[in-house]
Amino acid sequence: MKAARAKTPRRPAVKKPSNPSLKDPVGVYCRVRPLSRPDQECCIEVINETTVQIHPPDGYRIFRNGEYRETQYSFKEVFGTLVVQKELFDVVAKPLVEDLIRGKNGLLFTYGVTGSGKTHTMTGSPGDGGLLPRCLDMIFNSIGPFQAKRFVFKLDDKNGVDVQCEVDALLERQKRDAMPVPKTPSGKRQIDPEFADMINVQDHCKVEEVDEDNVYSVFVSYIEIYNNYIYDLLEEAPFEPIKPKPPQSKILREDQNHNMYVTGCTEVEVKSTEEAFEVFWRGQKKRRIANTQLNRESSRSHSVFIIKLAQAPLDADGDNVLQEKEQITLSQLSLVDLAGSERTNRTKAEGNRLREAGNINQSLMTLRTCIEVLRENQMYGTNKMVPYRDSKLTHLFKNYFDGEGKVRMIVCVNPKAEDYEESLQVMRFAEMTQEVEVARPVDRPLCGLTPGRRFRNQAFREELSRKLEMRGGPINGETEEQSVSEMFLQNFPPLPSCELLDVNDDQTLPKLIEVLEKRHKLRQMLSEEFAKNVLAFKTMLQEFDSSIVSKENYIQGKLSEKEKTIAGQKMELERLEKKIKTLEYKIEILEKTATIYEEDKRNLQQELESKSQKLQRQASDKRRLEARLQGMVAETTMKWEKECERRVAAKQLEMQNKLWVKDEKLKQLKAIVTEPKNEKPERPSRERDREKPVHRSVSPSPAPNAPPVRLRHRRSRSAGERWVDHKPPSNLPTETVMQPHVPHAITVAAASEKALAKCDKYMLTHQELASDGEIETKLIKGDVFKTRGGGQAVQFTEIETLKQESPTGRKRRSSPSNPDPPEGAADSEWTDVETRCSVAVEMRAGSALGPGYQHHAQPKRRKP
Repeated sequence: MKAARAKTPRRPAVKKPSNPSLKDPVGVYCRVRPLSRPDQECCIEVINETTVQIHPPDGYRIFRNGEYRETQYSFKEVFGTLVVQKELFDVVAKPLVEDLIRGKNGLLFTYGVTGSGKTHTMTGSPGDGGLLPRCLDMIFNSIGPFQAKRFVFKLDDKNGVDVQCEVDALLERQKRDAMPVPKTPSGKRQIDPEFADMINVQDHCKVEEVDEDNVYSVFVSYIEIYNNYIYDLLEEAPFEPIKPKPPQSKILREDQNHNMYVTGCTEVEVKSTEEAFEVFWRGQKKRRIANTQLNRESSRSHSVFIIKLAQAPLDADGDNVLQEKEQITLSQLSLVDLAGSERTNRTKAEGNRLREAGNINQSLMTLRTCIEVLRENQMYGTNKMVPYRDSKLTHLFKNYFDGEGKVRMIVCVNPKAEDYEESLQVMRFAEMTQEVEVARPVDRPLCGLTPGRRFRNQAFREELSRKLEMRGGPINGETEEQSVSEMFLQNFPPLPSCELLDVNDDQTLPKLIEVLEKRHKLRQMLSEEFAKNVLAFKTMLQEFDSSIVSKENYIQGKLSEKEKTIAGQKMELERLEKKIKTLEYKIEILEKTATIYEEDKRNLQQELESKSQKLQRQASDKRRLEARLQGMVAETTMKWEKECERRVAAKQLEMQNKLWVKDEKLKQLKAIVTEPKNEKPERPSRERDREKPVHRSVSPSPAPNAPPVRLRHRRSRSAGERWVDHKPPSNLPTETVMQPHVPHAITVAAASEKALAKCDKYMLTHQELASDGEIETKLIKGDVFKTRGGGQAVQFTEIETLKQESPTGRKRRSSPSNPDPPEGAADSEWTDVETRCSVAVEMRAGSALGPGYQHHAQPKRRKP
């Protein structure tokens, strides 16, 4: 991800190169501490080198249904209770120290519940040093012979480093030595026995390939984050016994490379493991710890121990450090001991302890949120803002997650059953952290100087000093020059003996004179030759000088042209930089606009999907409603068609009955009119009619030679079906000729589920008293079907009415005194009988409840 940009424009800085195409996941390791008592219940066990299994303790159930669930979590490597500190260091911290010496940054932090062994893993115990002293020991074992003298490297207050020459460094050392209280502890001071066993590491671990042509200096600083404020643990506050001042909090700032640093933090240059750990121990005594119910010495703050390594190459001679600031490399290793997450209902914290616990949990929650957003951005391609600024802890180390170094985390867990829920949350956070990837930083570029120059210069000096000690005189060049002059003098004629033995000796002096003359001549010849050579050499030097001057002029002209070109290119670069700034600003605006549009697009897509789903549901509801309405319309149409047919048939029957009654009355009136006058029928008295009961015949007797009544039969729909004939015991027998008869019927007095299960039709015989005092019998029919619950249900479909009526005409005459009635009287009598007793069967859809049997009086037509 890109680093956050400030609002004010500034000079673009060269960031440490990183390769976004090559990414490494965050290395997450798990360490299980041993139980404090052997009788404690354990809820975490190591399955293999990369997997642990966590299970609920006895009496604990995760789900409401009482399931007992075991969960496994995988890590890069798992360290059990028997793993020693050296094995943990070789796997986790050693690669970070190697990257530090190669100029790369690293972050290592411990995470876990209170009392899970985080501080022990980072610091160690007497006789068993932790990761921090082992890292320091490995650094100084690797760069020990290549360290620069004090104050050659000097850190500035803007997270940068400068290099000083040897003279300035010497003056700085003398100035610091003259102070009454030295700022830096002396490396020759006796080691504090309180931590002497922690740094007594006998492994002598070191980096194999260290650049021997560089010089190194180590700077350490120690801070803590307490209640979301940063404090310097190495700051020397003036002693005031009356009213001591509280420590002042520090602020975070961003340097020119967009890296975060603590302003005004004390950074001490150290030259040995003992000196560095003494500085750490001095700050460790100031760290805030407290006694809680879960841990006797619980860390109440996040501690950060920062190791900075400055390195710069030597010059071509291998003697002095290059003074170019661009050649200086500053790498950093941060060792973080996070405070443990805790629940206040277990620690019973109150007051300041409760406030500290809330701030600790809040910062850890912010760290978890940042990891979640980074994971979501990388997995789903989103561009959500990572809330680094919500906590000082995440804000300080945001550069590591943006690709400025390697990140590793050690998850410390306590397997005791009381920490089960907290350990479960820690495991889930660690599993999510493994899915976050960090860009891999590339190696730093080479300086371009000849490698191995330090050792070659050192070997030359050793050989020179050795020869000087052996010869005790001039160097090898002067000896060779003297031997050449001696050989040149040997070419002259040898001088004869100059001893005069006799006064009269006249040979010695002439010989000497002759030899001296020869030597003089030879010397003159050599002088002349030397003068000629000097003149020739002078001429050659002049020619060479003139050629050099001409070449220098040519080079000056070229240089002036190049300088003009460079000036033009610089102007072009400035123009391009301004253009780049403008384009970057436009790109930033476009990115924000694109983010807004993408968010609107996602919202609109979600709204569109919801509305389309709503429309689909409405369409399906509409289809179901249309089908239901169509069914209701068809059912209502069929019902009203049947009702209209029934009403028409009833009206036809009613009109036909009225017509028949009128015809009968006309016939009776005609019979009365055409009856002889001398024969008066005996009119029975009203009293006798009242006393005499009216006897109904079982069936009407048709008159002889009378036309038969045409009966209308209805074919039963129940042929081939089985019926349940429900006849209540309260029904009365009707003694009519026509009785309802249903074949294959089961007759019951009360409806039962057993009888209904065997049949598919049902008929209920119901009797009631009609308005005219006659008994009216109704046959209520229905279909039997099974219900979903396995029972039986009846749906009534039709009702048949069986009605019995008395004749409306005159009563039947019986006259024993007149056995021979006239023919007219006989006809009239048969007419009355037929009128009273003739029955026509008609089955129509007559009643409001359905079709039924109805009996109608049908008079017999008189013969013409």
